[in-house]
Amino acid sequence: MSIDTLARAARSNHRRRARPPGRRWRSKLDVRAMPYALVSPYFLLFAAFGLFPLAFTLYYSLYDYDLAGTTEFTGLGNYTALLQDEDFWNAVSNTVGMFILATVPQMLLALFLANALNKRFKFRLAIRMSVLLPLVTSVVAVAVVFTQLYARDWGLVNWILSWFGVDATNWRAERVPSWIAIATMVDWRWTGYNAIIFLAGMQTIPRDLYEAAAIDGASRRRQFWQITLPMLRPTMIFVVLNSTIGGLTLFSEPTTFYNGNVDGGSQGQFQTVAMFIVKQGFREFDYGYAAAAAWLLFLLILIGAAINFLFVRRIGGTK
Repeated sequence: MSIDTLARAARSNHRRRARPPGRRWRSKLDVRAMPYALVSPYFLLFAAFGLFPLAFTLYYSLYDYDLAGTTEFTGLGNYTALLQDEDFWNAVSNTVGMFILATVPQMLLALFLANALNKRFKFRLAIRMSVLLPLVTSVVAVAVVFTQLYARDWGLVNWILSWFGVDATNWRAERVPSWIAIATMVDWRWTGYNAIIFLAGMQTIPRDLYEAAAIDGASRRRQFWQITLPMLRPTMIFVVLNSTIGGLTLFSEPTTFYNGNVDGGSQGQFQTVAMFIVKQGFREFDYGYAAAAAWLLFLLILIGAAINFLFVRRIGGTK
């Protein structure tokens, strides 16, 4: 060790010994407390606008709470009534049905669209940005267009189906057809968004893996199934969980599909759980019942997210 190095070390030790205790304490406080101070705004906002509403709805889900302010403790009475409510289970089946019809095609289309966008071609940036245009379109505008497309007497979809001898379908009056119509609305809006997320995940995959696979004679299709999908698993988990939350809380598309009415059709054939909650809370003014339905929806989302998470984790050989 040189003499200059020893001298610098001695001066550094002298400065540390000469630093006042209060200054050392403030320095340690800055290092340890500053990260928490920087992230604290998020937790404060979450406590005010997230945690408090959760606790509020959980509390009043145990009460018979109406618009007049009358509160009567019922315990699990609201939950028991919901589990015996045919309208609630109808909303659950509608929600799950539309979720499956919308999410499965959406994930497949987004995945293959992202794979196509991951290649080199002209105007690549403009085309990648264009897939987000449906997302920034107003939900009301989308509903107006799709309502015209799925009109019974003069809609474009029925006109095309008539070429194949299919009779005109009343898309808003029948259960499964209304699910399909709403699912296409959801897919049109969100497929591009998920494709961009998949594309971002694909671009993090090392190119060396594809080059080595190409040298070994693997085709592009085999590279996609053997390299892209397994390496894309963390991104797929995020997209699937995010889509599960959005699909099971579906509200805007089915509501606007029925002219802003939360009944979900004349017989509730496409009423979702979110629409059921709004109807009970803001039309029937049964806030306790609506709060209990919200918590059962939360449980449904947890179950759906867990099932999808376990399914996606198996991609790439993870057990």
